[in-house]
Amino acid sequence: MKLIQHATQLSEPGRKVCLAIGVFDSIHLGHQQIIRQTINDAGQHEARAVIITFDKHPNAIVAPERVPPLIYSLPQKIRTIASLGVDALLEIHFDRDFSQQTGEAFIRGLARDLGRIQSICVGADFVFGSKRSGDVALLRRLGGELHFQVHGLAAVALDGQTVSSTRIREAIRLGDFDAASQMLGRAYSIAGAVVPGEQLGHQLGFPTANLATTGLLLPPNGVYAAHARVGDKLYRSVLNIGIRPTIQNPAPSARVEVHLLDFNRDLYGQELEITLVTKLRDEKKFPSLEALREQIQVDVTVARSSF
Repeated sequence: MKLIQHATQLSEPGRKVCLAIGVFDSIHLGHQQIIRQTINDAGQHEARAVIITFDKHPNAIVAPERVPPLIYSLPQKIRTIASLGVDALLEIHFDRDFSQQTGEAFIRGLARDLGRIQSICVGADFVFGSKRSGDVALLRRLGGELHFQVHGLAAVALDGQTVSSTRIREAIRLGDFDAASQMLGRAYSIAGAVVPGEQLGHQLGFPTANLATTGLLLPPNGVYAAHARVGDKLYRSVLNIGIRPTIQNPAPSARVEVHLLDFNRDLYGQELEITLVTKLRDEKKFPSLEALREQIQVDVTVARSSF
């Protein structure tokens, strides 16, 4: 998959393109339906399947007080889209200037920069552009003028309810990872870059990788058996999510720390993707660091038997 930041960077400018447009914040079953339709269109018309999305949730600019916690980090989102077999991903930088562009101006700009648009696929309720001026009706009107086909696909249902990012977030908050995974069409996972920590895990004999998860939705606090993906390899791990109540801290904040079993390489700067296997216990305050160390040893032992 080719990753581009501007439509003019797409090679083969004379070749037709089939587009899917959306925030695609979790690439759930509904999003996958849109992307599959785009890939099918491209195959039928000898076109390129191009996904158009944004480098941040639009609410981060237009309604900061209503930014939902992210299900996927941006690199995780890009990897997932790439795995579906598309030709290119246009990642638009969403800023104040872009947010003031009308929906019609946005589509006409794509037609100018990409050349021949064969089709555009979106969700039936998708709106875009300044003051939500773009929708499926606008796309159909422009499609008649600019000669492209429009698919406005209805939402996917699972267990009698619509699959949505809101519903997935609720499942994650409740710790119902099976339900989240069903709606995602893949195992639910957390991803983040490894950042420096306070080396407490190393002092206790269980070094951990601390993940940067600002803006991400996190599962309930606790200790989990998990798999950590480093590159193309999986490692059995113990994951801790919480505020570390045993450590004196006047302003505690949620941390995500993972101890990879039988692993001793430097991971700073790399992005780890963590898939939860099972919850081992709730977060708990211990009377001393030694008591915490003893519990971590128990956690590791129990985790090994969980795989």
